[in-house]
Amino acid sequence: MKEPRTIVRRALITEKGTTLRELRNQYHFEVARDANKIEIKHAVEAIFSVKVEHVRTMQMRGKVKRQGRYLGKRSDWKKAVVTLQPDQKIELFEQI
Repeated sequence: MKEPRTIVRRALITEKGTTLRELRNQYHFEVARDANKIEIKHAVEAIFSVKVEHVRTMQMRGKVKRQGRYLGKRSDWKKAVVTLQPDQKIELFEQI
């Protein structure tokens, strides 16, 4: 089993994520690209001490950026949308 902090890399705080957190109790995270839904669920439960209802994941493609005449590409990454059970809450997000 992998370490929970290597699976969940960081929390994503966006305007859309804030709206979904208030309306549907959903939280967004950047996760390791090789992590599956079961590993993400166990990692979030271990880190934040909450009960997860279900997890949705999506592959985010890195954007092509240019600096002058040179082209580059940002890295691809994976996003997870974690829905908590109705009575659960992550206190870290409530302070923002």
